[in-house]
Amino acid sequence: MDFNAFLKRTFTGRVPWTYLYLFLIPFVNWGFDKIKTIPLPTGGDWHPLTVVTGLTLVVRDFAQREVGHYIFLFLGIGLILSYATSDPAVAFASTCAFAISELVDWALFTFAKIPLSKRVFLSSGISAPIDAAVFLAIASQSIPGIFNPWSFLAAIVSRFIGCLIVYFLMRNRDRREAEAAKG
Repeated sequence: MDFNAFLKRTFTGRVPWTYLYLFLIPFVNWGFDKIKTIPLPTGGDWHPLTVVTGLTLVVRDFAQREVGHYIFLFLGIGLILSYATSDPAVAFASTCAFAISELVDWALFTFAKIPLSKRVFLSSGISAPIDAAVFLAIASQSIPGIFNPWSFLAAIVSRFIGCLIVYFLMRNRDRREAEAAKG
């Protein structure tokens, strides 16, 4: 997609997944900064927004379909908004996690020559543990106790559940489209 086409699509509102992605980045970081963790009986803390973080990676895949490689522009804007609305340590943790997981996600999503439903599943499945580990390890410097097995597990499970739902919805859509093309 050339830059003029990108601008036209972006400013005419024909990129809803991209706008959602742009909203989710600072929202999740703001939430990690402002919403308190829940103490666990086994030790450590669990943050409720670990459930939402998986959604961000899946939405990112759809946003990349809308804007192609310009997805990194929206990631940058989202991270700048995070620094403006969140604790700098949380925004830094998010920046590091996104930098690593988004590159993995982007590469798999861009270069894997498999159906979209499988690309979404594979890219999120590989980048989710990386994103969770990096974010929780760095964020634990300003949110004591957040890096524990339960937070890590919740972050990964939430991503996989979101991934599975999207995978099955897309796979069913692909089957319907294939049947319609035959008939």
